[in-house]
Amino acid sequence: MKSVATVLVFCGVFTACGLAQKDTKRNTINQEKVTGMKTLHDFKATTIDGETFDMAQLKGKKVMIVNVASRCGYTPQYKQLQELYQNYKDKGFVILGFPCNQFMGQEPGSEEEIKAFCEKNYGVTFPLFAKIDVKGSNQHPIYQWLTQKALNGVEDSEVSWNFNKYLVDENGKYVMHLKSGADPFDEKILNWLEGK
Repeated sequence: MKSVATVLVFCGVFTACGLAQKDTKRNTINQEKVTGMKTLHDFKATTIDGETFDMAQLKGKKVMIVNVASRCGYTPQYKQLQELYQNYKDKGFVILGFPCNQFMGQEPGSEEEIKAFCEKNYGVTFPLFAKIDVKGSNQHPIYQWLTQKALNGVEDSEVSWNFNKYLVDENGKYVMHLKSGADPFDEKILNWLEGK
């Protein structure tokens, strides 16, 4: 009888330890999810010239990510975006332009055509990337991160049209989202750039 009781006690202790160990593992995994949040610097993208661009090279820079298009009512924002880039690039700021054809087919051109259009009409010198999807089932991983609070740790957002603007700090952390109508020289953007 004693040996049965000993076995039962042993089993009970062993099971409790096992459960405690599982809980510890679970807590560790949950903590990893919270503390292991990705930053922009964990991603790569293809440039408009077909080269791989590692976002880790942007460490220490403030970044604005914009989904762009050549035949949109907001296309003239290219001029202001280039001005903004010119004014702040030497202070550790960069704009990344991601062409997208998901809004009324307003970016139908090839990468070569898009690049030529931007250089000829707006003198764009900030980095441009290959055409991507910013929403839907083929959404680019960077835009998955930008639009989901579960991934960026700040907020959910929706890319509502061309020229949405996402701000990311020097550590690659998500800061905020501004919709298409926000002027590139919007007070929120300037205050953020100036560290106010």
